[in-house]
Amino acid sequence: MNIKRHLSDAFLLDYAGGNLSEGWSLAVATHLALCPTCRRQLEAMEGAAGALLEKMPVEANATDDSWERMKARLGGLQAIEIKPEPPREPVKPGILPEPLRSYVGGDLPDLKWRALGRGAYQILIDTGDRDTQVRLLRIPAGKPVPEHTHEGCELTLVLAGSFRDGEDLFARGDIEEADDTLLHQPIATEGEDCICLAVTEAPLKFTSWIVRLMQPILKI
Repeated sequence: MNIKRHLSDAFLLDYAGGNLSEGWSLAVATHLALCPTCRRQLEAMEGAAGALLEKMPVEANATDDSWERMKARLGGLQAIEIKPEPPREPVKPGILPEPLRSYVGGDLPDLKWRALGRGAYQILIDTGDRDTQVRLLRIPAGKPVPEHTHEGCELTLVLAGSFRDGEDLFARGDIEEADDTLLHQPIATEGEDCICLAVTEAPLKFTSWIVRLMQPILKI
């Protein structure tokens, strides 16, 4: 597995600081389970943060912007030397890594999908998080997702198969960050259905009025 699309430093920093809601944290943790590069980057951030905390004087009146100031001071993390991580043996063989597997109650053969139409399926994942909506998506090989943009952020983590978004290819372990500046229509590549974990903070904004009409029923 050769992961080329990684989490942004902003998401990793907020994850390290415990500032992400459960839906975002699930996506980040699942990507980290697959991606040694981001695990090493997270370890470097945590080590740098710990070293800074040891050097910082104790403030009698700490303010709410202390984490923002900490992130600003961590802006030079790119200069940290990250040593290669030895290969890890998987704890449980399969497609879905932990913690995602525990959330959905098993691996792919155990799941019950809900049809979305045109051969696509989804599973809504209950996180108890009111800030995000979390789902597994199964897009049939060679088929597109309806064209859409977003209200806020979307994280899409590929778990099986792959998809193309414009000129970019996203395969197992790759993660895409999208926001309201991006209008796109990802297409699953030929040969294998694309299975993704998708986290959004608002309903998608589809260009097709037919899809918009079905949104309340499909919960997308």
